[in-house]
Amino acid sequence: MNEKLTVDVYAAARQARFGSLPERIRFEDMSEEVEAVQSGGVNASYNPEGSWKSYSCLAFDLGL
Repeated sequence: MNEKLTVDVYAAARQARFGSLPERIRFEDMSEEVEAVQSGGVNASYNPEGSWKSYSCLAFDLGL
């Protein structure tokens, strides 16, 4: 009898903690709409002096 009572106590504790699933989240609540900012101006201009920084070549990296 004592063993069944212990199992029931653990089952009741488990049911109290994990007994219900969390509330469902709607898709509208998971996504957010943000207006895009138009790029351009000084930050988007081409800089020929600094363009070599993004250049990648194995021969160049090895100094050949």
